[in-house]
Amino acid sequence: MRRKITMALLILLFILLQSTVCQMIAVASIKPNLLIILTVSFGLMRGKKDGMLTGFFCGLLTDLFFESIIGFNAILYLWVGYFSGYFYRIFYDDDIKTPIFLISVTDLVYGILQYGFMFLLRGRIDFFYYLGRIILPEVLYTLLITIFCYRILYYINQKLSLSDKGSADHFV
Repeated sequence: MRRKITMALLILLFILLQSTVCQMIAVASIKPNLLIILTVSFGLMRGKKDGMLTGFFCGLLTDLFFESIIGFNAILYLWVGYFSGYFYRIFYDDDIKTPIFLISVTDLVYGILQYGFMFLLRGRIDFFYYLGRIILPEVLYTLLITIFCYRILYYINQKLSLSDKGSADHFV
């Protein structure tokens, strides 16, 4: 129960940070994608199921707060959480290289899919302009923020894991 409440609070905190603080620290209208960081981190640390749940709710709140199409980001973030959960068994939590690489690749793919479905279908065909001016700078900005955010998320996950083990030992 503690894990579910903490995850709900983290999702709400990150969506609030995405909609407020990230707007203020935006450089040339480019802001980091904190929800990708949260979704991939918990997919890596907790597995496919937690990654999918985190991604779905992050995407749904993104759709409600920022987009006009409800469900598009929910599906994208759900897939992000699912695929990052594949690395759960083969990845060491305290190594930051894997999360940085996976978050960068995920944010790049997310940006390309966002372009494909939101702009290309509307007839805006200049992909390389969008890639160079929007997608890659966002990936770099998200990468810089990941270095700081991942350690905090890792610490929270460790505390939750210890409390889960402590409560299980309490009943045994």
